[in-house]
Amino acid sequence: MSWVPVAMLAVPLAGAVALLMPYGRGRLLRAHALTVSGVTFALSLVAAVTYVRGGATGIGLETDLAWVPWLNLRFHLGVDGVSLPLVVLTTLLTFLCFVYLCRGGAGGTDRLPRGRPGPERARALVFTLLLLEVGMVGTFLALDLLLFFVFFEVVLVPMYFVIAIWGGRARRAAATKFILYTLLGSVVLLIGLLFVWAGTGTLDMVSLAAAHGAGMSRPAQILAFVAIGVGLAVKAPMWPLHTWLPAAHTEAPTVGSVLLAGVLLKMGTYGFARIAIPILPEGAAAVAPWLGAFAVIGVIYGCLACLAQRDLKRMIAYSSIGHMGFVLLGFATLTPVGLNAALFGNIAHGLITALLFFVAGAIKERYGTADIPALGGGMLARLPHLASLLTFACFASLGLPGLAGFWGEMLALLGAFDPAPGLSRPLFLLFMVVAGVGTVLTAAYFLVMLSRVTHGRPTETVHAPLLTAAGATGTPEAGEAAQEAREAQEAMVAAERVTEKVTADAEQVVEETMAGGGPPDTTARAGGSGSAGETGSGRGTGGAGSGRTRDVTAHELAAWVPLVALILLFGLWPKALLSLTDPVVHSLLGTP
Repeated sequence: MSWVPVAMLAVPLAGAVALLMPYGRGRLLRAHALTVSGVTFALSLVAAVTYVRGGATGIGLETDLAWVPWLNLRFHLGVDGVSLPLVVLTTLLTFLCFVYLCRGGAGGTDRLPRGRPGPERARALVFTLLLLEVGMVGTFLALDLLLFFVFFEVVLVPMYFVIAIWGGRARRAAATKFILYTLLGSVVLLIGLLFVWAGTGTLDMVSLAAAHGAGMSRPAQILAFVAIGVGLAVKAPMWPLHTWLPAAHTEAPTVGSVLLAGVLLKMGTYGFARIAIPILPEGAAAVAPWLGAFAVIGVIYGCLACLAQRDLKRMIAYSSIGHMGFVLLGFATLTPVGLNAALFGNIAHGLITALLFFVAGAIKERYGTADIPALGGGMLARLPHLASLLTFACFASLGLPGLAGFWGEMLALLGAFDPAPGLSRPLFLLFMVVAGVGTVLTAAYFLVMLSRVTHGRPTETVHAPLLTAAGATGTPEAGEAAQEAREAQEAMVAAERVTEKVTADAEQVVEETMAGGGPPDTTARAGGSGSAGETGSGRGTGGAGSGRTRDVTAHELAAWVPLVALILLFGLWPKALLSLTDPVVHSLLGTP
């Protein structure tokens, strides 16, 4: 029995429980968050090194204990080439989220999202993220179907609170939509898992995968695959079960968006590789054409939706639908090339989209908005380092050769070119062509966004009511309409400034609590000479046009540079990841 998987669950769980005790805040809270998440990340690296050095090609670092003996349920944990990269990705992103949140002093840019002020809000956020990490890591470690489902569900409640408490203005509606969709998908998933249990008499993933569907008839496998696939597709998300995603990403705080896109979406696609395809091979072969069709529709839909977006975070959210479509297309081919493409695309998307949401959050903090037209362009002149990181992340996401995003999409197209025996090759060639069009559209929407945000001369935008008033001239009625529009605009701007100031004051309390400082100097802030410009509360209080906005800071670099390095590493040396996944993929598919 290996102690490492248990420790990877016990450390963040103990760290979360410790926060229930009435001790410490400020610097101690920051040190607690970084230490717990850092130790968990270090444990995942120990697991990776141990697994690779051991030369294992199957399940390694196993822990198999009796859980509910009278139901033959076991607490079975372990890793292999499919789950290990996702475990490391999860612990890495959680640690980087805390690095991003826990800056070194009170003068830095405020990272904590909106919430009721007070020291307990900072403690609650750390508690919620650590509990979320337990569920995410446990999902990838579990080797028992019911244990997998338990961890799969554990993540929903913490993520709900992350969105509902620390999210944007429409956070409650977005969080409610998230929890309703995912819970409904979970019910269908549970039905499919119980169907497998009824047909095989076991919930052990290892023995079920080794049996390759033995003991279940083809119709039973098809029904179970559809139920499990629908439950996983909601989390993936697959078109048309994706509608919860844009709102959740848009309203979630930066760290919530990072973990939602970087890890939670991967839980759905991981289920296809770990459960649906190896355990139900005949069901997978029957449903694969439908899975491929929904996948390529999602690719095109996501790209077209991105072209229509005005909000930067919402655009990145829709891009995830397109990219996960390539992952699902790889699974639909049922070939080693396709499954390797899907697993590689999982990791690449997690790294790239995490960087995109980090940068988008930093932009929103500095400009006070994520509305693309309102950003005014010229970011390369205003904030050259931040704009360069945004450009790098976009080029990685559109699949530029030499960066991690390229290999997953290219291999998925290659898998569709030669699908598994028994699948219609002309149909999958059509899927390949449609997905290829998606790669062109992906480049289009990213380049259009970059041209509007990073290039050109820095300009201040004019709100639509003033533009309408400026165009109405020549009549007394038009003059009155223009005057009314100006007055309405002035009132709206004044209300926005008051809201921004109140929000900035509230957030400063939380910021100084995490930084270990005392209560904020609200008198100085009321005079307009405080740190409002530094917190990026709005353009009128220190936005990009005021000359006081800072470019990328040291703690931002500490959180983002590892992602940049890994995107380059896997882009230039894909074998580092494929050498882990390929032996396990052949074993799962039962191919030599």
